[in-house]
Amino acid sequence: MQTSDTSKLITRIGFLLIPEFSMISLASLIEPLRMANQLKGETLYSWHIYGDGEEVYASNGLPFSVNRTKENTSDLEILFVVAGTNVKDNSHAENIRWIKDIKRQGVQLGATSTGTTLLAQAGILKHSRCTIHWENLDSLLEEFPDLNVTGELYEVDDNIYTCAGGAAGLDMMLHLIETKYGSHLAKDVAEQFIHPTIRSSNEKQRMNLHLRHSTHNPKLLESLEIMRSNTEEILSCPQISQLISVSTRQLERLFKEGLNTSPSAHYLRIRLEKAHNLLTQSNLSILHISTACGFSSSSYFARCYKNQYDKSPNEQRKKSNDKS
Repeated sequence: MQTSDTSKLITRIGFLLIPEFSMISLASLIEPLRMANQLKGETLYSWHIYGDGEEVYASNGLPFSVNRTKENTSDLEILFVVAGTNVKDNSHAENIRWIKDIKRQGVQLGATSTGTTLLAQAGILKHSRCTIHWENLDSLLEEFPDLNVTGELYEVDDNIYTCAGGAAGLDMMLHLIETKYGSHLAKDVAEQFIHPTIRSSNEKQRMNLHLRHSTHNPKLLESLEIMRSNTEEILSCPQISQLISVSTRQLERLFKEGLNTSPSAHYLRIRLEKAHNLLTQSNLSILHISTACGFSSSSYFARCYKNQYDKSPNEQRKKSNDKS
């Protein structure tokens, strides 16, 4: 009587850790696999850690041991790139080449948080939908304007898996478990992690505006969404007023009563927050960033940025580079 080789049924997954990766992103990917194994009482998934050197440090300073060399990939089914802060300084050419080699071997690829940037640099995402942490979405699109970046919680397209990072990895892995082993096991895993609702891929990454700003005024919320969506081609207050069907004076009153500020001041703050993300998360030039955030004058951009962050764009870029 022949016995089946159960080892062939195991899904073998690799995790490439990029220095300063997010520990919660890694845990959100691995822990659902561990729990699936535990609940089924058998090894459905196995995993290995790849990286440069013997240890890779997470963004919180904790070290993680690498337990496989990059030459040992013959049994991998999926490789996830796990990254975090300062990905612009940690996406080494060697890792890019290795990711390309892995793709040529027929291994499926995935990424969490800013790991999507490395897949883009390796040319993996040219024909696939992808997503990334909301804080890095603008810098990814500025560097790779032809990519189909959706901003969803996670994306699974053409055997490429990307997610926004943080707890979003849990939902993506629950989707993978459900696809292979059914919804019952996926729900059991979710309950073990006190995750009563498995989020779909198109859930929003960011907190709803009405919760973030503690307001339910529909006109104020509509104007905030318009501002958030138009940070390069700037709209005037009369234009925003017209779009939400109120007078300019009414718009000003909405912002004063709801946020204790003016529409123009809040709009400027949104644009400067985008500029801050681009300065710290990308290698784009300061002139490019200034234009991408709707400033026609780089000197005006520098003054506004210094007023909000107490340092000039040049000083901010230098500080980010010194940290890395």
